[in-house]
Amino acid sequence: MATAKKASPTPARKTAPAVKTAKAVVKKAALAQKAKVLATAKPAKPAKAPASVKKAKAAKVPKVSKASKAAQTSKATPKPVKPGKPPVIKWGPQKFVANHLKDAVFKTGLRDYAQYRDLGMTEATGGAAQAHVIRLLGKCDPKVVSIPHYHGVQFQMLYFLKGWMIGEYEGQGRVKMTAGSCWLQPPGIRHTVIDYSPDCEMVEIILPANFETVEFE
Repeated sequence: MATAKKASPTPARKTAPAVKTAKAVVKKAALAQKAKVLATAKPAKPAKAPASVKKAKAAKVPKVSKASKAAQTSKATPKPVKPGKPPVIKWGPQKFVANHLKDAVFKTGLRDYAQYRDLGMTEATGGAAQAHVIRLLGKCDPKVVSIPHYHGVQFQMLYFLKGWMIGEYEGQGRVKMTAGSCWLQPPGIRHTVIDYSPDCEMVEIILPANFETVEFE
């Protein structure tokens, strides 16, 4: 019986060194090209902000001027009212006038708690001066009487005839006036009547006859 010959195994194919080298070169070239593209590529532009956001950025915060700041400060801490320029006294021809106690008439005037006896000086001086006798009525009511104020005058002098009165004067404090007391209130001085006796009476002389009175609350 004939013996069969064994077939010799087919040897595995070997990759030629030249082929491997070619693949490596191609791969290397591809990586280099990719790196070059990445390096030269422009960065992506950020997304545009919505129009509303642009308007919000464009809107500037209004600047507060020094005048506005000063106005705000003054509103927060109000300053006391200061008198303006006193009215001008216009002197004209003067008339002789005589005023007697027997003919005296007391009328309510600037204050409801006071009566005034006009001595006729306003007409006699053409409005340059005013003179009257003042009587303060009844018991002093601080809620009505004690209101700080000033008068826009050029000259104001008072002479106490009887009774007593306590007044508070700017820069002077409280002063008690009695019969025979005489005092001058400079233009625009802030003052307050604090208390008085029911029978107090005084003479007041003011220039000019017409003036403004400013009260503080």
